[in-house]
Amino acid sequence: MLTLLHLLSSIALLVWGTHIVRTGIMRVYGSHLRRMLGQSMGNAPLAFGAGIGVTALVQSSNATALLAISFVAQGLMGLPTALAIMLGADVGTALMARVLTLDLSWLSPLLTLVGVSLFLSRKQSRTGQIGRVLIGLGLIILALQLIVHAAEPITEARGMQVLFSSLAGDTLLAVLVGALFAVLSYSSLAAVLLTSTLAGAGLISLPVALGLVIGANIGSGLLAWFNASLQPASARRVALGNLLYKLAGLIVLPFLVPLVAWMDTLGYSAQTQVIGFHLVYNSLRCLLLLPTVHPMSRLCERLLPERQLDNGVAQPRHLDPAALDTPSLALANAVRETLRIGDMVELMLARLLEVLREDRAEPGEEIRRLDDDVDALYSGVKLYLAQMPREDLAEQEGRRWAEIIELAINLEQAGDIIEHMASKVQNLKTAKRRSFSDSGLEELGQLHAQLSANLRLGLSVFISGDSHGARQLLQQKRQFRKLERELAHSHVHRLHRQVVESIETSAAHLELIADMKRLNSLFCSAAYPALEGPGKPRTSGDTNREVLPSEPHLPGRPA
Repeated sequence: MLTLLHLLSSIALLVWGTHIVRTGIMRVYGSHLRRMLGQSMGNAPLAFGAGIGVTALVQSSNATALLAISFVAQGLMGLPTALAIMLGADVGTALMARVLTLDLSWLSPLLTLVGVSLFLSRKQSRTGQIGRVLIGLGLIILALQLIVHAAEPITEARGMQVLFSSLAGDTLLAVLVGALFAVLSYSSLAAVLLTSTLAGAGLISLPVALGLVIGANIGSGLLAWFNASLQPASARRVALGNLLYKLAGLIVLPFLVPLVAWMDTLGYSAQTQVIGFHLVYNSLRCLLLLPTVHPMSRLCERLLPERQLDNGVAQPRHLDPAALDTPSLALANAVRETLRIGDMVELMLARLLEVLREDRAEPGEEIRRLDDDVDALYSGVKLYLAQMPREDLAEQEGRRWAEIIELAINLEQAGDIIEHMASKVQNLKTAKRRSFSDSGLEELGQLHAQLSANLRLGLSVFISGDSHGARQLLQQKRQFRKLERELAHSHVHRLHRQVVESIETSAAHLELIADMKRLNSLFCSAAYPALEGPGKPRTSGDTNREVLPSEPHLPGRPA
């Protein structure tokens, strides 16, 4: 019983090691890997090579699948390119399995020692995450050695021999077991490494081992399908095509018996034969299937047609739950969704100008609908970011997390203010039958134009973090305040001249100017994080912020 426990704990250590390597690489180089995949768009051979390279780094075809699915879901990559990347990912997994089964026993203690030293000394930095990767590699090599030692006494137990020999006569059952283990361990690489180690220890026969390897490949396809189950149809097609390609490998099953007989004549060890089969099997399968990515794309589009769901409220497009394990990728998704909120607020501003100048009810109705969309997307971004534990984020990622949630809050507040302004103007025109003077409309139009320009500049600064753009945005904020004061004085001058329209709409006019001032502060708030470099206190820009009289000043909120 103790021996079996040692074997199971060694397997668990192997699974944990592959997980640590995958998450560590994604945290450090997630954005670079996305860029590598993004540059392969439209070129199947290049995408195939990118899939090999990315998977070799993260040691997980499932992690590569998450990246490809995310690209397709956001409309940044075509389905044929994504399928080519997934074929390359299978070859990348096989290459890494070959590397990790080399005699690297001397490397395990060195990697673990260096990795722990780096991780503990600089836990939240890039160097600390690289240390995390080294720890994972050391654990993988150590786990493979422990599995060999733990398997030796088990091979002598007659009960275990009977159990594993029962798989020998049913290759399909071995395939199912391999797929199940890959799903449970969340890693086809761990399943293949375990299979080769058990075969080398004599615990399982070569035909069973080859069936387990084929099943592990199918299991990784099932994992990608499960991860994409909640994605739109365009993303699920990537997982479906990937799974169909892996199922196509079952065509080799009828030839396993003569293949094993031929492999026995080569004189290699069982472990080497299993790893060699895995590499040759995946390489030949993927190279032969690579020219079929376009027909496979059309088949997947036919099997999973796009279904339009319109419940009247916008739904998040970029908040991929599967990316939450990769902070850089998850933050990039949140940025895209927040910019989408900004686009909606800009459209609300455009409709507000129509409300001011026209008597139609349609612009006001569209503003109310857009505000509902803004609220829905804001809730999505807020809940998405809430699922990311900030204590696990590096310092730079933590700052970006705060910037995203602050901008999302400001945009949601801006949407509410714009809706309130539209309702106020429509009520003035319909219920009270009053209208602004020509001069008043021209003044409000000037403020509106400056406000729209500041919103666009604020979103640009949020994306780039450019300090020059941030200083320009603050300059625009000061110019807006100057213009706002001048126009307020101009309005009072018209009151002195007894302009009837100005007298009737005076309260509403001044309230709209005050609302635009609040909107301008919300839009210009993106300048402060760009000017507060890493390590600088948050109060560096607060001296220029005003506290709204209608609400208390909150940290991170613009005044």
